[in-house]
Amino acid sequence: MREPVPPRPMTGPPDPMAQPSHGTSPWNLPNALTVLRILLVPVFGSMLLAQNGADAGQRFAALAVFVVAMITDRIDGDIARSRGLVTDVGKILDPIADKALLGMAFVGLSLIGLVPWWVTLLVLAREVGVTVVRFVVIRHGVMPAGRGGKIKTFAQAVALSLLILPAWVLPTPQVWQWTAYSVLGIAVALTVVTGLDYLVQAHRLRRTSPRAMAKRAAREAKKR
Repeated sequence: MREPVPPRPMTGPPDPMAQPSHGTSPWNLPNALTVLRILLVPVFGSMLLAQNGADAGQRFAALAVFVVAMITDRIDGDIARSRGLVTDVGKILDPIADKALLGMAFVGLSLIGLVPWWVTLLVLAREVGVTVVRFVVIRHGVMPAGRGGKIKTFAQAVALSLLILPAWVLPTPQVWQWTAYSVLGIAVALTVVTGLDYLVQAHRLRRTSPRAMAKRAAREAKKR
């Protein structure tokens, strides 16, 4: 039986998020920021949905909370990498926090009629599916967020930020809405493409991880 070809080594310095953590305590600043982002989700949701989205002041406040939460997403990863605080707990909680915040934004904007429900359901299905896949293959290794996923998250965050803004108080509401829905279209396309890419990565990981290779070697030894 032909042995599977191992994955090609990546060029450049290794990404700490893709490496296993050894002895790093999960009780650290990056993980605390991630937990804070999760706690901000209901606060953001209540502001966004105040008076069915018709309160301009609450919408601006919701936007401020959303932006702060997204900034913590960038900060916690940078701190974890630069200070050697990357943990498996953080690699699991970080994407969950992102999905909770962005999911709340999509659902909230759909409830007030600004985002079509099919878009929200598509995004949620992708995010839940990727999370499930991460846990299914966790015995073979942790799948950190890739570059494509980060670009997708950025596009979603920009589109959602533009839609959270109360367009009716802006000088050119049509321009803001056109821009928001254009970016949203790009984000939806990236959501689908990166979701399929995660499935491919998960399949490859299950075939080429040390655990999978060891089990395959054991089966081959029994046949001999």
